[in-house]
Amino acid sequence: MIFTETRLPGAFIIEPELRADERGFFARTWCQREFAAHGLNLRLVQCNLSGNTLAGTVRGLHYQAAPYEEAKIVSCNHGAICDVIVDLRPASPTSKKWLAVELTEQNRRMLYIPEGFAHGFQTLKDHSEVFYQMSEFYIPAAARGARWNDPAFGIRWPLPVTIISPRDRSYPDFDA
Repeated sequence: MIFTETRLPGAFIIEPELRADERGFFARTWCQREFAAHGLNLRLVQCNLSGNTLAGTVRGLHYQAAPYEEAKIVSCNHGAICDVIVDLRPASPTSKKWLAVELTEQNRRMLYIPEGFAHGFQTLKDHSEVFYQMSEFYIPAAARGARWNDPAFGIRWPLPVTIISPRDRSYPDFDA
């Protein structure tokens, strides 16, 4: 795997190294030794799958409050998404900065999102499917969110927003 640290410290783009032959390909997407060598959270307790019918759908921006903060590894198994993370760590030099990475079934990239970040995505194609690996169990009482269009972040989504849940639409302005 090829690990590339992003401009937001602790967040990495991970590219599987494909081994191809006449049958197709094989690639590792998780290796405890390689993740440890980059100082990443090794705990995996839950995996989630998100199916999304229409392009332009936005999910997020979600995170869990302390002490249930979670690291995530996100990939797109089918279709394409614009994956967005926002650094919410108050002491970070990149606090309130955001990053967008295109994850597709063709590029097979993954995004490692450390604790202290909000995460969301917008589907770029109909019928996009997103796979998450999580370091913490989902705790409903710790679930938090930031609004997709919050002026504190100024995220530029690539498509008009066609579908967003009432909960994600109604988060108040971020104030931290």
